[in-house]
Amino acid sequence: MAAPVLEVENLVKVYERRGQPPVRALDGVSFAVPRGEIFGLLGPNGAGKTTLLKVLATLLRPSSGTARIEGCDVTVRPLEARRRIAMVLQETAGELLLSVRDNLLTFARFHGVAAAAARRRAAEVMEKFQIAAEAERKVQDLSGGMRRRVQVAKMFLADTAVLFLDEFSTGMDPILKRAVMGFLREEAARGRTIVLTTQILSEAEELCADILILNRGRQAARGDLNTLKLLSAGVADVALTFAALPPGVEAAVAALAPLRSRLDGNTVELSLKAEEARVLEIVAGLARMGRVLRVEVGGASLEDVFVELLRGR
Repeated sequence: MAAPVLEVENLVKVYERRGQPPVRALDGVSFAVPRGEIFGLLGPNGAGKTTLLKVLATLLRPSSGTARIEGCDVTVRPLEARRRIAMVLQETAGELLLSVRDNLLTFARFHGVAAAAARRRAAEVMEKFQIAAEAERKVQDLSGGMRRRVQVAKMFLADTAVLFLDEFSTGMDPILKRAVMGFLREEAARGRTIVLTTQILSEAEELCADILILNRGRQAARGDLNTLKLLSAGVADVALTFAALPPGVEAAVAALAPLRSRLDGNTVELSLKAEEARVLEIVAGLARMGRVLRVEVGGASLEDVFVELLRGR
Protein backbone atom coordinates (compact mmCIF):
# COMPACT_ATOMS: atom_id res chain seq x y z
CA MET A 1 0.00 0.00 0.00
CA ALA A 2 1.30 3.48 -0.90
CA ALA A 3 2.32 5.73 1.98
CA PRO A 4 -0.30 8.31 3.01
CA VAL A 5 0.22 11.86 1.80
CA LEU A 6 -0.81 13.24 5.18
CA GLU A 7 -0.06 11.48 8.48
CA VAL A 8 -1.00 12.74 11.94
CA GLU A 9 0.01 10.78 15.05
CA ASN A 10 -1.12 11.61 18.59
CA LEU A 11 -1.09 15.35 17.96
CA VAL A 12 -1.47 17.58 21.02
CA LYS A 13 -1.65 21.36 21.18
CA VAL A 14 -1.92 23.09 24.57
CA TYR A 15 -2.43 26.84 24.87
CA GLU A 16 -0.95 28.23 28.08
CA ARG A 17 -2.88 31.15 29.58
CA ARG A 18 -1.47 33.38 32.30
CA GLY A 19 -3.50 33.05 35.47
CA GLN A 20 -5.90 30.56 33.89
CA PRO A 21 -5.92 26.81 33.29
CA PRO A 22 -4.28 25.70 30.01
CA VAL A 23 -6.51 24.80 27.07
CA ARG A 24 -5.94 21.49 25.24
CA ALA A 25 -7.08 22.52 21.76
CA LEU A 26 -5.88 19.19 20.35
CA ASP A 27 -5.79 16.11 22.55
CA GLY A 28 -4.17 13.11 20.88
CA VAL A 29 -5.55 13.38 17.34
CA SER A 30 -4.39 10.70 14.84
CA PHE A 31 -5.37 10.02 11.22
CA ALA A 32 -3.91 9.47 7.75
CA VAL A 33 -5.14 10.61 4.34
CA PRO A 34 -4.18 8.98 1.01
CA ARG A 35 -3.42 10.79 -2.22
CA GLY A 36 -6.37 12.09 -4.20
CA GLU A 37 -8.91 12.03 -1.35
CA ILE A 38 -11.21 14.79 -0.10
CA PHE A 39 -11.07 14.53 3.69
CA GLY A 40 -13.53 16.34 5.93
CA LEU A 41 -12.83 17.83 9.37
CA LEU A 42 -16.08 18.54 11.20
CA GLY A 43 -16.93 19.72 14.68
CA PRO A 44 -18.59 22.53 16.63
CA ASN A 45 -16.91 25.88 17.15
CA GLY A 46 -13.90 25.40 19.40
CA ALA A 47 -13.49 21.72 18.49
CA GLY A 48 -9.89 22.26 17.34
CA LYS A 49 -10.34 22.21 13.56
CA THR A 50 -8.57 25.48 12.76
CA THR A 51 -5.81 24.76 15.29
CA LEU A 52 -5.22 21.42 13.57
CA LEU A 53 -4.99 23.09 10.15
CA LYS A 54 -2.55 25.68 11.48
CA VAL A 55 -0.30 22.97 12.90
CA LEU A 56 -0.38 21.07 9.60
CA ALA A 57 0.43 24.31 7.74
CA THR A 58 3.44 24.98 10.05
CA LEU A 59 1.79 28.11 11.45
CA LEU A 60 1.68 26.62 14.95
CA ARG A 61 4.05 24.21 16.67
CA PRO A 62 2.35 21.24 18.33
CA SER A 63 2.96 20.60 22.01
CA SER A 64 3.63 16.94 21.19
CA GLY A 65 2.95 14.33 18.53
CA THR A 66 3.92 14.37 14.86
CA ALA A 67 2.45 15.41 11.53
CA ARG A 68 4.00 14.64 8.14
CA ILE A 69 3.18 15.80 4.63
CA GLU A 70 4.63 13.51 1.96
CA GLY A 71 6.99 12.28 4.67
CA CYS A 72 8.13 15.77 5.74
CA ASP A 73 7.69 16.40 9.44
CA VAL A 74 5.98 19.79 9.76
CA THR A 75 8.03 20.62 12.86
CA VAL A 76 11.43 19.24 11.86
CA ARG A 77 11.31 20.24 8.16
CA PRO A 78 8.74 23.06 8.02
CA LEU A 79 9.99 24.73 4.81
CA GLU A 80 9.90 21.46 2.88
CA ALA A 81 6.45 20.69 4.25
CA ARG A 82 5.23 24.17 3.32
CA ARG A 83 6.27 23.70 -0.31
CA ARG A 84 3.86 20.79 -0.50
CA ILE A 85 0.74 22.65 0.66
CA ALA A 86 -1.61 25.50 -0.16
CA MET A 87 -4.05 26.83 2.39
CA VAL A 88 -7.16 28.98 2.85
CA LEU A 89 -7.92 30.06 6.41
CA GLN A 90 -11.17 31.68 7.51
CA GLU A 91 -9.48 34.91 8.55
CA THR A 92 -7.35 35.39 5.42
CA ALA A 93 -8.59 37.15 2.33
CA GLY A 94 -5.64 37.85 0.07
CA GLU A 95 -2.98 40.55 -0.08
CA LEU A 96 -5.16 43.61 0.37
CA LEU A 97 -2.92 46.17 -1.36
CA LEU A 98 -2.41 44.07 -4.51
CA SER A 99 -4.85 43.81 -7.38
CA VAL A 100 -6.78 40.61 -7.94
CA ARG A 101 -4.52 39.71 -10.86
CA ASP A 102 -1.33 40.42 -8.90
CA ASN A 103 -2.62 38.33 -5.98
CA LEU A 104 -2.90 35.36 -8.29
CA LEU A 105 0.37 35.95 -10.15
CA THR A 106 2.35 36.49 -6.95
CA PHE A 107 0.99 33.33 -5.40
CA ALA A 108 1.81 31.33 -8.54
CA ARG A 109 5.38 32.64 -8.70
CA PHE A 110 5.93 31.87 -5.01
CA HIS A 111 5.05 28.28 -5.87
CA GLY A 112 7.52 28.12 -8.75
CA VAL A 113 5.11 28.54 -11.67
CA ALA A 114 6.81 30.12 -14.68
CA ALA A 115 5.66 33.64 -15.62
CA ALA A 116 3.88 32.70 -18.87
CA ALA A 117 2.12 29.74 -17.28
CA ALA A 118 1.16 31.89 -14.29
CA ARG A 119 -0.49 34.49 -16.52
CA ARG A 120 -2.38 31.80 -18.43
CA ARG A 121 -3.55 30.05 -15.27
CA ALA A 122 -4.54 33.34 -13.64
CA ALA A 123 -6.75 34.23 -16.61
CA GLU A 124 -8.40 30.81 -16.52
CA VAL A 125 -8.97 30.90 -12.77
CA MET A 126 -10.43 34.43 -12.83
CA GLU A 127 -12.98 33.27 -15.39
CA LYS A 128 -13.81 30.18 -13.32
CA PHE A 129 -14.38 32.22 -10.17
CA GLN A 130 -16.18 35.07 -11.95
CA ILE A 131 -13.65 37.69 -10.85
CA ALA A 132 -12.19 38.64 -14.26
CA ALA A 133 -14.07 41.95 -14.22
CA GLU A 134 -12.30 42.83 -10.96
CA ALA A 135 -8.80 41.89 -12.18
CA GLU A 136 -7.25 45.35 -11.74
CA ARG A 137 -9.02 46.29 -8.51
CA LYS A 138 -7.18 46.12 -5.20
CA VAL A 139 -8.47 43.35 -2.96
CA GLN A 140 -9.02 45.86 -0.13
CA ASP A 141 -11.70 47.53 -2.29
CA LEU A 142 -13.70 44.32 -2.80
CA SER A 143 -16.62 43.00 -0.77
CA GLY A 144 -16.00 40.24 1.76
CA GLY A 145 -17.49 37.63 -0.56
CA MET A 146 -15.33 38.72 -3.50
CA ARG A 147 -12.22 38.70 -1.31
CA ARG A 148 -13.04 35.13 -0.39
CA ARG A 149 -13.29 34.19 -4.06
CA VAL A 150 -9.80 35.59 -4.64
CA GLN A 151 -8.36 33.67 -1.71
CA VAL A 152 -9.86 30.35 -2.82
CA ALA A 153 -9.02 31.01 -6.49
CA LYS A 154 -5.32 31.35 -5.60
CA MET A 155 -5.26 27.70 -4.53
CA PHE A 156 -5.83 26.63 -8.14
CA LEU A 157 -2.67 28.41 -9.35
CA ALA A 158 -0.24 25.95 -7.73
CA ASP A 159 0.19 22.19 -8.02
CA THR A 160 0.81 21.40 -4.35
CA ALA A 161 0.21 17.87 -3.10
CA VAL A 162 -2.17 18.98 -0.35
CA LEU A 163 -4.78 21.72 -0.18
CA PHE A 164 -6.24 22.86 3.15
CA LEU A 165 -9.57 24.71 3.02
CA ASP A 166 -11.13 26.26 6.12
CA GLU A 167 -14.80 27.09 5.39
CA PHE A 168 -14.07 27.57 1.68
CA SER A 169 -17.63 28.55 0.65
CA THR A 170 -18.01 31.55 2.99
CA GLY A 171 -19.61 34.41 1.05
CA MET A 172 -20.19 32.38 -2.14
CA ASP A 173 -23.57 32.30 -3.82
CA PRO A 174 -25.11 28.83 -4.33
CA ILE A 175 -24.28 28.66 -8.05
CA LEU A 176 -20.60 29.53 -7.59
CA LYS A 177 -20.32 27.22 -4.57
CA ARG A 178 -21.66 24.35 -6.67
CA ALA A 179 -19.11 25.12 -9.38
CA VAL A 180 -16.24 25.29 -6.88
CA MET A 181 -17.26 21.92 -5.45
CA GLY A 182 -16.92 20.57 -8.97
CA PHE A 183 -13.44 22.13 -9.27
CA LEU A 184 -12.42 20.44 -6.02
CA ARG A 185 -13.56 17.05 -7.30
CA GLU A 186 -11.48 17.62 -10.43
CA GLU A 187 -8.42 18.45 -8.33
CA ALA A 188 -8.87 15.28 -6.29
CA ALA A 189 -9.25 13.22 -9.46
CA ARG A 190 -5.88 14.62 -10.60
CA GLY A 191 -4.32 13.24 -7.41
CA ARG A 192 -4.44 16.27 -5.13
CA THR A 193 -5.31 15.60 -1.48
CA ILE A 194 -7.86 18.06 -0.08
CA VAL A 195 -8.61 18.61 3.60
CA LEU A 196 -11.58 20.83 4.34
CA THR A 197 -13.47 22.08 7.34
CA THR A 198 -17.06 23.21 7.02
CA GLN A 199 -20.07 24.07 9.14
CA ILE A 200 -22.30 23.29 6.15
CA LEU A 201 -22.73 19.57 6.59
CA SER A 202 -24.26 19.04 3.16
CA GLU A 203 -20.90 20.12 1.68
CA ALA A 204 -19.08 17.39 3.56
CA GLU A 205 -21.80 14.90 2.70
CA GLU A 206 -21.37 15.61 -1.02
CA LEU A 207 -17.60 16.01 -1.19
CA CYS A 208 -15.85 13.88 1.42
CA ALA A 209 -14.86 10.26 1.06
CA ASP A 210 -13.69 10.20 4.68
CA ILE A 211 -14.78 12.36 7.62
CA LEU A 212 -13.27 13.02 11.05
CA ILE A 213 -15.55 14.61 13.64
CA LEU A 214 -13.68 16.48 16.38
CA ASN A 215 -15.08 17.58 19.70
CA ARG A 216 -13.04 19.40 22.37
CA GLY A 217 -9.83 18.50 20.61
CA ARG A 218 -10.53 14.76 20.46
CA GLN A 219 -11.83 12.38 17.83
CA ALA A 220 -15.57 11.87 18.28
CA ALA A 221 -16.01 9.69 15.18
CA ARG A 222 -14.23 8.75 11.97
CA GLY A 223 -15.26 7.04 8.74
CA ASP A 224 -17.07 7.40 5.44
CA LEU A 225 -20.65 8.63 5.38
CA ASN A 226 -22.22 5.16 5.57
CA THR A 227 -20.00 4.18 8.51
CA LEU A 228 -20.92 7.34 10.40
CA LYS A 229 -24.61 6.81 9.74
CA LEU A 230 -24.39 3.41 11.40
CA LEU A 231 -23.33 5.21 14.57
CA SER A 232 -26.71 6.90 14.67
CA ALA A 233 -28.81 3.84 13.89
CA GLY A 234 -32.44 4.45 14.75
CA VAL A 235 -32.38 8.11 13.68
CA ALA A 236 -35.01 9.10 11.12
CA ASP A 237 -35.64 12.30 9.17
CA VAL A 238 -39.31 13.26 8.89
CA ALA A 239 -40.89 15.99 6.75
CA LEU A 240 -44.61 16.75 6.61
CA THR A 241 -46.07 19.42 4.33
CA PHE A 242 -49.53 20.67 5.35
CA ALA A 243 -52.10 22.56 3.29
CA ALA A 244 -51.91 25.11 6.12
CA LEU A 245 -49.70 24.93 9.18
CA PRO A 246 -51.90 23.56 12.02
CA PRO A 247 -52.16 25.50 15.28
CA GLY A 248 -50.07 23.94 18.01
CA VAL A 249 -47.85 21.89 15.70
CA GLU A 250 -44.69 23.69 16.84
CA ALA A 251 -45.40 22.82 20.48
CA ALA A 252 -46.25 19.24 19.51
CA VAL A 253 -42.90 18.88 17.74
CA ALA A 254 -41.00 20.40 20.67
CA ALA A 255 -42.67 17.93 23.04
CA LEU A 256 -41.12 15.08 21.06
CA ALA A 257 -37.61 16.31 22.00
CA PRO A 258 -36.26 15.83 18.46
CA LEU A 259 -32.55 15.91 17.66
CA ARG A 260 -33.35 18.91 15.49
CA SER A 261 -36.46 20.50 14.00
CA ARG A 262 -37.40 23.27 11.59
CA LEU A 263 -40.54 24.97 10.29
CA ASP A 264 -40.27 26.06 6.67
CA GLY A 265 -43.50 27.61 5.45
CA ASN A 266 -46.12 24.87 5.77
CA THR A 267 -43.48 22.12 6.11
CA VAL A 268 -42.42 20.61 9.41
CA GLU A 269 -39.01 18.92 9.44
CA LEU A 270 -37.59 16.95 12.36
CA SER A 271 -35.09 14.25 13.19
CA LEU A 272 -35.94 11.61 15.77
CA LYS A 273 -34.09 8.82 17.50
CA ALA A 274 -36.72 6.11 17.87
CA GLU A 275 -37.71 2.65 16.71
CA GLU A 276 -39.36 2.47 13.30
CA ALA A 277 -42.81 1.68 14.73
CA ARG A 278 -42.59 4.67 17.07
CA VAL A 279 -41.55 6.96 14.20
CA LEU A 280 -44.62 5.89 12.24
CA GLU A 281 -46.84 6.58 15.28
CA ILE A 282 -45.36 10.06 15.59
CA VAL A 283 -45.88 10.78 11.90
CA ALA A 284 -49.50 9.61 12.13
CA GLY A 285 -50.10 11.76 15.20
CA LEU A 286 -48.72 14.89 13.54
CA ALA A 287 -50.67 14.14 10.35
CA ARG A 288 -53.94 14.13 12.32
CA MET A 289 -53.37 17.78 13.23
CA GLY A 290 -54.15 19.05 9.72
CA ARG A 291 -54.55 18.21 6.05
CA VAL A 292 -51.26 16.74 4.86
CA LEU A 293 -50.10 17.19 1.28
CA ARG A 294 -46.84 15.25 1.51
CA VAL A 295 -44.97 13.00 3.93
CA GLU A 296 -41.32 11.95 3.71
CA VAL A 297 -39.50 9.61 6.08
CA GLY A 298 -35.84 8.83 5.50
CA GLY A 299 -32.66 7.64 7.20
CA ALA A 300 -30.16 9.74 9.07
CA SER A 301 -28.31 12.56 7.31
CA LEU A 302 -24.81 13.66 8.22
CA GLU A 303 -26.37 16.47 10.24
CA ASP A 304 -28.28 13.90 12.30
CA VAL A 305 -25.07 11.95 12.87
CA PHE A 306 -23.28 15.12 13.94
CA VAL A 307 -25.99 16.16 16.39
CA GLU A 308 -26.38 12.65 17.82
CA LEU A 309 -22.66 12.11 18.36
CA LEU A 310 -22.11 15.45 20.08
CA ARG A 311 -25.33 15.48 22.11
CA GLY A 312 -24.56 15.76 25.78
CA ARG A 313 -20.79 15.72 25.32
